[in-house]
Amino acid sequence: MADFESAIQKTIKNEGGYILHRVPGDTGGMTYAGISRNNWPEWEGWELIDKEQKESLRLSKMVNDFYKKNFWDPIHGDEIQDQGKAETFLDFAVNTGTRKAIKIIQRTVKVMDDGAIGPITMAAINGFPAELFHFRLFFFKMKRYAAICNSNRGQSKFLLGWTNRSLNEVEKENF
Repeated sequence: MADFESAIQKTIKNEGGYILHRVPGDTGGMTYAGISRNNWPEWEGWELIDKEQKESLRLSKMVNDFYKKNFWDPIHGDEIQDQGKAETFLDFAVNTGTRKAIKIIQRTVKVMDDGAIGPITMAAINGFPAELFHFRLFFFKMKRYAAICNSNRGQSKFLLGWTNRSLNEVEKENF
């Protein structure tokens, strides 16, 4: 079974680390460790950040707890047998949202894309060859990112970053 602690550290790195960001044009607004204030205004960590306590161990635990509850658990990360698949799935869910990520993963492993992880989807994820999983997912991610940019040209400035993030996932699988 996949390990959350290993997976979340890779996602946090992809999200820029435990740093407060304000990127012009980012629809998420102020972001800390990948958690956007616009999308998650009720996250308890904002209180510590507002008090300028960004270096606290408590805040790091809050970040990890947030990702476990809102992303790892909904994608059933503990049930995924391959660590690489779990890490890629978690990272993509954080980047694009769990429901959308689940649907795209379902298309990747060729099951009905209903946005819910059940036994059929999990069996397909675990049974799908890892190299093919990462290769197919890469193309579905690119299609998703192109759709985002086509519907909102202001998001195009993020396309290179999303592409590089996805290429790094494929590259670590030694293609």
